[in-house]
Amino acid sequence: MAIRIEHANISVQDMDGMIKFLITAIPEFKIRFEGRDSNGNRWLHIGTDNTYFALKQATKEPIKKWIPYEGYPGVNHFGFEVGDVDALKDRLKIAGYKDSTVPTSHPHRKRVYFYDPEGNDWEFVQYLSDDPSKRNDYKLPNQ
Repeated sequence: MAIRIEHANISVQDMDGMIKFLITAIPEFKIRFEGRDSNGNRWLHIGTDNTYFALKQATKEPIKKWIPYEGYPGVNHFGFEVGDVDALKDRLKIAGYKDSTVPTSHPHRKRVYFYDPEGNDWEFVQYLSDDPSKRNDYKLPNQ
């Protein structure tokens, strides 16, 4: 059996903002189910039939704002393979999301990164080859 991520469960402060970000980035995403927990807090599943995010309404303010890549334990970014990274970039920029892409150049993939309304970083990659040795080439230019 092939292994794949089925879902990730994250708590968010701005549920509607996160829904808008995810659907703007990945128009194939739909709300699969929405409900309330025993305390009346909103939660939902958003994604495809096979992959989704479980979003739960946060009920507390964070002690410290999370900043990716600052050396603390936590998720630095989520990564998705997409078919057209340029169209995705255009959609997110038009919608006002902040591009966090680190300039890179690779002959077999194109990547962009964007922050969601919570400050989480998201990577979107488009592979330009079906050859795994090219897709998974980690040499930096000039090496």
